[in-house]
Amino acid sequence: MLRTFIAIVSAVALILCCNPAEAQKRHSDNGDGTYTNPVINADFPDPDVIRVGDTYYMVSTTMFVFPGVTILKSHDLVNWEYCSNAVPRFDFHPCYNLDFRCNRYGHGQWATSMRYHKGKFYLLFITLDEGGFLCTASKAEGPWTIRKLPKGFYDPGLFFDDDGRIYVTHGYSDIYITEVNENIEPVGKDSLVFRGDIRRGLEGMHVYKINGYYYLYGTYGGRDGIQVALRSKNIYGPYEQKVVISDPSDNVNFGVHQGALIQTQTGEWWTMLFSDRGPFGRFPSLQPVTWVDGWPMVGVDGKGVITYRKPNVGKTYPITTLPTSDEFDSPTLGMQWGWNHNPDTTRWSLTARPGFMRIITGRPVSGLRDARNTLTQRMFANYDATVPSVYTTRMEFANMRDGDVAGLAIFQDPYAFIGVKQIDGQRYIVMENHGLEIASAPLQQNAIYLRATARYDTGEATFSYSLDNKTFKPLGNTLRMRFALSVFTGNKICLFNYATREGGGYVDFDWIRLD
Repeated sequence: MLRTFIAIVSAVALILCCNPAEAQKRHSDNGDGTYTNPVINADFPDPDVIRVGDTYYMVSTTMFVFPGVTILKSHDLVNWEYCSNAVPRFDFHPCYNLDFRCNRYGHGQWATSMRYHKGKFYLLFITLDEGGFLCTASKAEGPWTIRKLPKGFYDPGLFFDDDGRIYVTHGYSDIYITEVNENIEPVGKDSLVFRGDIRRGLEGMHVYKINGYYYLYGTYGGRDGIQVALRSKNIYGPYEQKVVISDPSDNVNFGVHQGALIQTQTGEWWTMLFSDRGPFGRFPSLQPVTWVDGWPMVGVDGKGVITYRKPNVGKTYPITTLPTSDEFDSPTLGMQWGWNHNPDTTRWSLTARPGFMRIITGRPVSGLRDARNTLTQRMFANYDATVPSVYTTRMEFANMRDGDVAGLAIFQDPYAFIGVKQIDGQRYIVMENHGLEIASAPLQQNAIYLRATARYDTGEATFSYSLDNKTFKPLGNTLRMRFALSVFTGNKICLFNYATREGGGYVDFDWIRLD
């Protein structure tokens, strides 16, 4: 019966993929009671998901981007919307300001544990340099408060037991349990409860108590991740181990791993994991869970599902699509945006010229990697991987100063951009690929349309510009995008303006649109 259902669903998916309008959709919901993985086609890694009443909340890793520690909410685990960015800025070290020739690329907020207990939301995370942090709020929408903890826990899993005691699981390869008090301060020693024995890298544990068993749910990480469950009748073990999914299939579920177990209000079990999807980042994958001999087995027949029936949550909810385009008509920044490291709040504005995002240069820097007030968002892939993601922005630049560089970038390691540079009063359209100027041409006007075209299927990006938003002229060469651990987030689309000589110049971005 199940195989018949999957065959029917696969046929429906084949029909959908041949419909050009459907091929370019950017939401998981197929509109026919099924969904297609990834459940979000963008970089939302290390997910933890909880249900509070009829609402599901998901937190993910944002590292050095602020506002950050992004929380999404959903009513059906398929259609998600932004809820809040729990940490507006991170003022615990000057490196988060790109000061003193230091940064936090590849570091910052990491693998957050999310819990709800007695009317309060908790977010527990570590930064690799500054230690442990706890965010709390009475509503997931915020406001959130943040507090540095006396002890940090690597890849923490916060757990409130039914006897009132509180624990954190943590560790890499060696997994520990630590009892903490209500302030998440240790009241006992770190107790080693399990040593990973499949390979190195056991991590990302979350704790659940189900039918009298304590379950530690985690991964042997990496692109070919292996998701496992450990179980014991005692929080301190001994624990037995079970591989619940190890899928090396050459598809969107390759190496699906690290995430959360979720029970719906109708009693179904699901898990939100993620898979490494190359330069665009790490995408969340929603998988069914079947309990077999007390183990939460993931997927169907040992493989992750691609197109499958939606979770039964008792109701049907509308299809939603996370925002990507922005007309900059609001006086507040949309929740899809984050700054590359902490911004200088005096050097950007949505109100100085209503309807425009103004970015003002600060202290001179050598290039984009060191530029403060670079505005970023995740790049979204289409469900038809052959359909490119095309980002276009309109920029006005009459108030640039000599040495200023402003434009549209795709940022990781390497990065590239198309933009405008002013030298000795003359402006040029330029394309730069990882610090090298590839092409330039003189400009006479004060406004321009810039475009970045990123291909999910090939991992390549190209750049072009237009004077009328009708005819676009290619400039420069091809960026071969990567997912490098030196940055450790998916490639971002960026709007930027930086100085190489003196601060104070500014540009106005009219809008940005994902076509």
